[in-house]
Amino acid sequence: MLTRSKIILVDDIQANLDQGGTILRTFYEVYPALSGARLFKLLEKVAPALILLDIEMPEMDGYEVLKRLKSDERYTNIPVIFLTAKSDPESEVEGFNLGAADYVTKPFSAPLLLKRIEKELFLARQREDLLQTQAKLKEHLDSLETLIHKKADTVQHLQNTVFTTVIEMVEFRDKYTGGHIERTTLYLQALLDEMVKEGVYAEEVAEWDISTVLAASKLHDVGKIAIPDSILCKNAQLTQEEFAAMQAHVTVGVNVIEKIISKVDEHEFLNHAMRITGTHHERWNGSGYPIGLKGYNIPLEGRLMAVVDVYDALITERPYKQPFSHDATFAIIAEGAGTHFDPVLVEVFRNVAREFDRIAREFSSSKKECYFPDA
Repeated sequence: MLTRSKIILVDDIQANLDQGGTILRTFYEVYPALSGARLFKLLEKVAPALILLDIEMPEMDGYEVLKRLKSDERYTNIPVIFLTAKSDPESEVEGFNLGAADYVTKPFSAPLLLKRIEKELFLARQREDLLQTQAKLKEHLDSLETLIHKKADTVQHLQNTVFTTVIEMVEFRDKYTGGHIERTTLYLQALLDEMVKEGVYAEEVAEWDISTVLAASKLHDVGKIAIPDSILCKNAQLTQEEFAAMQAHVTVGVNVIEKIISKVDEHEFLNHAMRITGTHHERWNGSGYPIGLKGYNIPLEGRLMAVVDVYDALITERPYKQPFSHDATFAIIAEGAGTHFDPVLVEVFRNVAREFDRIAREFSSSKKECYFPDA
C-alpha cells in the first residue's frame, strides 16, 4: 500500500482549514491546526512532509512560527509554504529570507496549490536522496580511509621491521652486544626534553618532530656494518691504519642513507639521519672527522649526538678498556666544552647528568661492546 505524505495545514480561520482539507485529502494525510501554538503541539505527534502556514494569525503570526521552526533542529528541514492574502514583494522577500519554500496567495487555486505542494515534496525527496547518498559516500570514504590507514600501518610496520633489523645487524655483531643504541636514544631524549624546557636552540628544535629525530639517531652507526670484526671488536687499541678504517664507517653510513634518499619520497627522517650519521664525530674546535667542521657549522643533531655517543662510550666496558665511572665521564665531557663539544649543550648535559647516570645503570650491558673510535 502506497503511504501518503503527511501535511499540516495551519490557519486561524476554520473555513480555510475546511477548504484546504477538501482539496488536499484526496492526495495527502491532512492535519489541521488553528494556531501556531497548536502546530507545535501537533508536531510532537506528527512528522509532516510539508507545512502549509498562514501568515496573518493572532498571537503568533506565520513569520514568528517560521522562525521557531527554523531554529529547532527537529523541524528546520520541513519545507514550509506560506498561505497569504498579501501579494506585495516585500512580504514575499521577508518570508524567503526566513526560510519559506514558496508562497501561495489566497484565495488559492486548487490546481496551483497541488502543483506547488507536489514540487516542494519532490524537491524534499531529492534533498533526502542526496543526503542519503552523501551519507553512503561518507561511509564509503571512511571505510576507504580506514583501509588506507591499515595498509599504511602495514607498510610502516614493514619499514620499521626492516629498519630495526638493520640496526640490530649493526649493534649485535657476533658475540658482542650491548644496548648502545637504546641508551643513546634515551640520553638524546633527555637532552632534547631539557632543551625544550630551557628554551635552548628553541627556534631550530621547534621545527623538528622530536620522535623523528630520535628514530633517526638510531642509524648513527649504520656504517659500522661494513667494518670487519677484526677491527670493530679488536681487544686492544687500533693501529693508525685500523683507526682510519674505523673512521670510514661515517662515510659508509652517509652513502647508505644517500642511496635510500634517492629512491624514496619521504626525506625528513632520512635528512635527520644523514646529518646525525655524517657529523656526530665532528668536534666543536674543528678537530673531528670526516670533514673537520667547526662550531655552528656542525648541524645541531650532530652536536647532540656527539655528547650522548661519547658519554655512552666512556661509561660502558669495551673490549679494549674498563668502564669509566659516571663522575669521571661527567668530568671528561665538562672539560670538553668548547673543544670537543658545543659548550651550550654541555650546560644542558650538566642539568640532566643524573638522568644519564640512571639510564646507564638501568640499561647497562652484561657484555662488552665493540670499538668506539672517539674514546
